[in-house]
Amino acid sequence: MQIDGLSSRRAQARALFAGLLLSLPLAGQSQETIPVTDAGQGIPDDYYRAELVILERRIEPAAVNEFMSTQTVEPTPETESTLQAIAQDGTVETTLELAPTSELSLNSAAQRLVNSGRYRVLVNAGWYQAFPPDYEGEPLKVAVGDWLERAGIREIEGTITIDRQRYLHVDVHLNHWQYDESATTPDMTALSTGEAGVSSGETAMASEEAPAAANANAAIGTGAQGEAEDGIQMTEQGNIQPGFTGAPLELLTWIRETRRMRSEEIHFLDSPTIGVLVFFKKIEATE
Repeated sequence: MQIDGLSSRRAQARALFAGLLLSLPLAGQSQETIPVTDAGQGIPDDYYRAELVILERRIEPAAVNEFMSTQTVEPTPETESTLQAIAQDGTVETTLELAPTSELSLNSAAQRLVNSGRYRVLVNAGWYQAFPPDYEGEPLKVAVGDWLERAGIREIEGTITIDRQRYLHVDVHLNHWQYDESATTPDMTALSTGEAGVSSGETAMASEEAPAAANANAAIGTGAQGEAEDGIQMTEQGNIQPGFTGAPLELLTWIRETRRMRSEEIHFLDSPTIGVLVFFKKIEATE
């Protein structure tokens, strides 16, 4: 659901991107080649360098003219492939063999966005891979941005999937979360002392259930799956909240878009607070 003003804000953001990227010298404007090895083994057919830049727009949440908190959000699917996921301690995980950023055509674009002061670049990654016709890619996990301590997740999470039919397609499913400050949590101190209108019987029940909740929380932390998989539960309103771990969350914005890609061109997928730049470079072999 949108209200007046959102489209103009997004148009301004896209105009800024156009200005930043218009004069960008892309490696895609000249053909890149890889020599065939002495053993006669070249590169695969339909070989590309895939590049992704994920960024966050510097904007106060209150300035976002989009009401997403009531949207129903399906849990992010489990996947064994990771683009970039940052753990609580700052450890960065990826399952891809990433290319040096100096080789990336979008590296200059990412730097321009940082220099503009309006965006924070969260991911600037590229890798080499064959994408033959009818290729069905596995979703790439994304978990970046600030760590929401009371919820136990990163503020921006989801998946990006690359497929190829006749053309390359990129499917972006990213969620941008914030604390639901309107939600209330039980006063555990009052529960433990029988205050705040809680009867002694209810207090006793809460005390008996506390160890069970602690055990459930420990199970989640060791990879238990089920209703509270990854420590997240759905609410009737469509928000999600961490199972037994703290404050509930609400959706700030999301990206739900599948885009057909043309190689050698920069594509931009966005929401009011997050955006994704995508670029594919076809790599040819030479004798």
